[in-house]
Amino acid sequence: MTVTEGPLEWLALARGTLDRVALKRRDDAWLAAAWADPATRVLVVQDGRTLVTHRPEPALVFVAPAQAPDGDRWLLGVDEAGTAYFGVPGELPAVDGAEPAGLRRVGALLPDRDSGLLTHAVALEHWHRTHRFCPRCGTETRVTSAGHVRACPVDGSQHFPRVDPAVIMLVTDADDRILLARGPQWPADRRSILAGFVEPGESLEQAVAREVEEEVGLAVQDVRYLGSQPWPLPQSLMLGFTATADGTLPLRPDPEEILDAGWYTRDELRAAIEAKEIVAPGPLSIAAQLIMRWYGGDLPHMPAF
Repeated sequence: MTVTEGPLEWLALARGTLDRVALKRRDDAWLAAAWADPATRVLVVQDGRTLVTHRPEPALVFVAPAQAPDGDRWLLGVDEAGTAYFGVPGELPAVDGAEPAGLRRVGALLPDRDSGLLTHAVALEHWHRTHRFCPRCGTETRVTSAGHVRACPVDGSQHFPRVDPAVIMLVTDADDRILLARGPQWPADRRSILAGFVEPGESLEQAVAREVEEEVGLAVQDVRYLGSQPWPLPQSLMLGFTATADGTLPLRPDPEEILDAGWYTRDELRAAIEAKEIVAPGPLSIAAQLIMRWYGGDLPHMPAF
């Protein structure tokens, strides 16, 4: 077995531990009782950020329902002790020792429960903020199903949180080199593996092959799925794959998608990072985890997030 085989064992934003209790989302009596329970914890989210404390390790800051902002609320789940967790949009309260932070800053640092809670809440907050109106008739919709559905009061249609599937693929050649590329808008020292959105009527494997061919002009074989994680920045689900390609063929980067691309051995990648030609990615993204799987461990000078 090579280092690129087998499922990814750790993904920063795929570590939620709560029971989402989806069957309770339409149980108004249960929801009211849960909200009235002073033991219930509420996570306030504003523009993708919430309050985080670092005493001693990063952790989310919750408030009681009585201290939460008025308005819509979303059921995030219930823990093993029976404590319910809700998310609400609103201005972040002032809490001594806490600071606003988003997923990019703390998603990889938070414990499993908190990382899953923040990922869920950020995804819902963005969707509600950007999908207020019915796409059929333009009427403002109302929140139902404990924050997981918006319903149109005019035509009765229901609308669910949007998730955009995207494939991301670590491509290697016969010499076990990795293909890295840079997007036109990226800093000069940033490189990553290839990725792209799944198109209508397309399988995930077809999307991998199409994206690699479109972006660098190579055909791929042996496409294998390794894992997935939500990426609510703003609304994607990243599906990680490995694939192989012929490294002797010329790379033909699409200038609209790729500024430059190249093959790297482990020694070459390490040397490029040591020379500060490439900045090592943090562990938050599935791209970083795929690269680390191929590399055989942490990259040199990896940041904490």
